[in-house]
Amino acid sequence: MHDFRLDRRSFLAAATAGLAGTVAGCAEPRADSSIEGSSSYAINQGNLADGSAFTDLYNAIIESVTQVRVFGIRTDTGAAGRGQGSGFLYDDRHVVTNDHVIANGTAADLQYITGDWTSTTLVGRDYYSDLAVLEVDHVPDSATPLSLTDKRPVVGQQVAAVGNPYGLEGTMSTGIVSGVNRRLASQERRFPFPNVVQTDAAVNPGNSGGPLVDLNGRVVGVVNATIGDNIGFAISAALAERVVPALIEDGEYEHAYMGVDLRPVDRLVAEANDLSEATGVMVTAVVDGSAADGVLRPASGTVQRRSESIPVGGDVILAFDGEPIPDRHALSTYLALETSPGDTIAVRLRRDGRTITRDLTLGARPSV
Repeated sequence: MHDFRLDRRSFLAAATAGLAGTVAGCAEPRADSSIEGSSSYAINQGNLADGSAFTDLYNAIIESVTQVRVFGIRTDTGAAGRGQGSGFLYDDRHVVTNDHVIANGTAADLQYITGDWTSTTLVGRDYYSDLAVLEVDHVPDSATPLSLTDKRPVVGQQVAAVGNPYGLEGTMSTGIVSGVNRRLASQERRFPFPNVVQTDAAVNPGNSGGPLVDLNGRVVGVVNATIGDNIGFAISAALAERVVPALIEDGEYEHAYMGVDLRPVDRLVAEANDLSEATGVMVTAVVDGSAADGVLRPASGTVQRRSESIPVGGDVILAFDGEPIPDRHALSTYLALETSPGDTIAVRLRRDGRTITRDLTLGARPSV
């Protein structure tokens, strides 16, 4: 096996913070488990049930989905670590998976449903979108790349998650898109994942990095996490469409950065600041030297409302380049999908009872 070469970025330079309790990713092999599973190709193909449209979908894409086996030394404990997740063929040389699946390893092998194994080289990774790209040494002739959908998902849309929960290769679970444009946060991450797709398709440890696909086999999202029963999440195809090509080309991706802390304008914030509507987001703090420094005004203080500390005096962001920004979800999504570092956006805001517009030139997020 080739080394998991780190020729573009030091693979362990910035150890990814664990997402314990939230990620459905790099599952440790369970010594106490008696569950075993192998490729459907090992089963006698005679006398099979009729199946369904999902059976056809499974057969169309399963050879493009891989199991990711990670090896090496954990950076947090120094102990030897093993784990596994999922991935999918993006083009004829590259497999997409989650950053957190490969973050603590120094080598990774992939196994296709055909039983073929291949070694890999890390091409690029992005902590902020939890995406990573591996270059593979071998692709079976029967495997074809999966395309990212160019359509925004809608609630109620049927989807399927394909991957390797608990190391059980060749697994499909089905459901619907149960929410869109989510903002997935954790205590370990300063910046939440934007534009996340929510699904009720079952995802479990080992599913992370695998595709969430529509009925045409197009990737709606890259499975990332599960929080509880009947709810899971995936990094959207729209974000992956921006990040993955940059990882292949440059080994990294730069996210736009304002340098502000924000608070949604709910009824209490609106009342405390004499605002006519509970909409937009208030700037509560500005990072020194950031893009917003000297352009946007942070809150000047707080007042108590119903035993809660409410910011007052800060700019309320209403729109970017004419696009309404009613909440933090809209703000995060706009920055993630419509802007890049160096872009100048027109920020319409409410300040001192007046609606004004200020131009803001975006920076790049600081390194982890």
